Amino acid sequence: MQQLRFNISQAFSTISANMLRSVITILIITLGITALVGILTATDVMKAGVTSNFSGLGANSFQITNEVIKTKKGRGGMSMSSTDTKNISYEDALTFQARYAFPKTTVGVSVLGTMVATVANENEKTNPNVRVMGVDQNYLSIAQTALDAGRNISKYEEENANSVCVVGNSIAKKLFKNAQKAIGQTVSVGANKMTIVGVAEAKGGSMMMDQDNMVFLPLQTARTIYGGASSYVINVMVQDVQVKNVASEEAEGVFRGIRKVPLGADNNFAVQQNNSLVEMVNNLLGQIGIAAIAIAIVTLLGSVIGLMNIMLVSVVERTREIGISKALGAKSAAIRQQFLLESIMISLMGGALGIVFSLVIGVSLSSYFDVAFVIPWAWILLGVTICSIVGVVSGIYPALKASRLDPIVALRTS
Repeated sequence: MQQLRFNISQAFSTISANMLRSVITILIITLGITALVGILTATDVMKAGVTSNFSGLGANSFQITNEVIKTKKGRGGMSMSSTDTKNISYEDALTFQARYAFPKTTVGVSVLGTMVATVANENEKTNPNVRVMGVDQNYLSIAQTALDAGRNISKYEEENANSVCVVGNSIAKKLFKNAQKAIGQTVSVGANKMTIVGVAEAKGGSMMMDQDNMVFLPLQTARTIYGGASSYVINVMVQDVQVKNVASEEAEGVFRGIRKVPLGADNNFAVQQNNSLVEMVNNLLGQIGIAAIAIAIVTLLGSVIGLMNIMLVSVVERTREIGISKALGAKSAAIRQQFLLESIMISLMGGALGIVFSLVIGVSLSSYFDVAFVIPWAWILLGVTICSIVGVVSGIYPALKASRLDPIVALRTS
C-alpha cells in the first residue's frame, strides 16, 4: 500500500512536470468522452422530450392530416420524409364528423391560422411568435389541454364566429401577471380584438412547439380571419386505448370514401398516431447516437495513440531515473505500476472532465425541452470504464518497456 501511494505521488509529480503535453492529452480524451457520453445523454433527453410532447396530444388519440410521413430503410439506415398532398377542406372535415360512427369516440376539427401572431393588451405585448389555431369545442379535451381559469369555447361561439379566445398560460402571465386576471379581458390577436374566455393550464415547451404560447379561436372565427385555404386537421379520441388501432382503420376507410380514393390507390392523406411519430423520431435519434459512438471511438483511438506516445517519450526521458531506481533495489513490478498508474490517471482526468461537460449538455437540453433530467449513471459508468481501458492499453507497453530496462545501460544514458 505504501508503494502504491508513493507511485501515485510520483505520477502526479510527473504529470505536473510535463503540464503542456499532459493537458493536451487530457483534452483529447475529454473530447472523446464528451462526444460519447454527452451525445448519448442528449439523445436520451431528446427522446424524453419527444415522448412528453406527443403524450400531451393524448395516447388515446390520432389525427387525419394532409401531410403524409414516409419512412424507408436503405444502406444509410432509416430516413423520414414528408409530402403535402391534397388539402383537407372544411367540407371534408364536417362530412367525416357526420359519417364517422365508431362507438365511444370524440371527433374534433382544427386548423392553423398563423405561427407569427402578436398578442397585445394596452402597452404589453408578446413576441411575434404566437401560434393561432382555430378549434371546435372538442379540441381541448382531445389534446388533453386543461384550463387554469375560465371556460372552453362553446359550440355557439364556434358556429357564430364570436370574437373570443382561449390563450396559453405564458401569454396570460406576460400580459396580466396571472391566469385569473386575464378572464374577460380584451386583447389584440394580430389586428383583431378578442375577449379571453379561458386560459390553458401550463404545459411547457417541447422540441415541437411551445404549448403555452398559443391562442385558440373558434373555428369559424379563424376561417373568417385567415381564410379557408389552409388544410384542416381531424382529431379523433377514443375512450378505450385498446381499440385505437381499430378506430383508426375505420377512420381511414371512411375518409377514403369521402375523398373518393380509388380501390388499391395510395391514400392522399395520413392517419397519424402519436406513438408511431414518436417511434420514427426516436429511430432517427438512435442513428445520431450510433454516429456519436463512431466519432467517439475514432477520437478515443487517437487518445490511445497520443497517450502511448507521451508515455514512451516519458520512458526515454526518465531512462537514467529508472536505472537509479533499479540500482537502489526497485523491482520491475514497481516500475511497471508507476508508469501504468501515470497513464491511467491522465486518462481518468480526461474522462472526469468529459463527464462533467456531458452532464452540462444534458442539463441544458433538459431545461430547453422542459423535461426532467436524470443523471445517466449507465453512460457515466461506460465513460469511466472506457477511460480505464484507454489508460491501461496506452500505458501497458511503455510500462513493460520501462520495467525491462537494463540498469547498467540506463545509468550510462546521459
